[in-house]
Amino acid sequence: MADAAVIIPHYNDVERLIRCLDTLTPQLDARVELLVVDNNSTVDLASIRAAYPDLRIVTEVKKGAAEARNRGVAETTAPRLFFIDSDCVADPDWIATAFAVADRGDLVGGHVFVFDETAPPRSGAEAFETVFAFDFRRYIEEKGFSGTGNLVTRRDVYEATGPFIAGLSEDLDWCRRATAKGYRLVYAEELRVGHPSRQDWAALSRKWRRLTEEGFGVNGVGAMDRLRWAGKALLMPASILAHIPKVLGHPGLNGAGERMRALGTLARLRLARMGWMLRQALFGSL
Repeated sequence: MADAAVIIPHYNDVERLIRCLDTLTPQLDARVELLVVDNNSTVDLASIRAAYPDLRIVTEVKKGAAEARNRGVAETTAPRLFFIDSDCVADPDWIATAFAVADRGDLVGGHVFVFDETAPPRSGAEAFETVFAFDFRRYIEEKGFSGTGNLVTRRDVYEATGPFIAGLSEDLDWCRRATAKGYRLVYAEELRVGHPSRQDWAALSRKWRRLTEEGFGVNGVGAMDRLRWAGKALLMPASILAHIPKVLGHPGLNGAGERMRALGTLARLRLARMGWMLRQALFGSL
């Protein structure tokens, strides 16, 4: 039996999945089983099967990465679970590092760096993500959860906590359920994966509409829950002003143009989120 299972959920993103597998497969050894859980993609997976004829792929027809991860756990037997997303790029020593940091906590989240898939200069969405996307240290140390795109845990922790729940912010919900049971969540800077920045407003707004929908589910839907959600919504304009220094001083942005585009996208997104959240508070949905 393998010591660890690397579980990759996938849906309709063959090119990026191949890129992810290209970074992972040179690291595999007898300790590791690798599984792709396809969420019933509508695109042909023949190129993946041709590139990786020994790769195990299972199909999960229930939609959502949460369901895919649950299926991956059920289809594997290893005591350690290493989660990564299909659009991520693993560092060359990611698997070795996952083993090295696994005993630091019951759940170990790593660092996610952002990279662009387009030539410079950055769009507003790319510049915004360069500054704000995937701050896993803050998520773990301040908010009590890790994203599942770079998460190491154990099967016994998963079984005690229960499955990921689709329709919520499943990583936030699952990590908080685990820590509520006394399991320890820690951050490991050296456990690194890369994630592509969203390239335009359409992609960025889809991401944040989904996160807003999922966040409302975690927040609760009672009268007081909705009132609290509306209060958070009304703080969104203030958060624009609060984050201006972070954008202007960010070392990853190049020149005034990228900084101005990042600020414009920050303002547009926070105001959009305010509208979405107020609609949820009033009507229960977007």
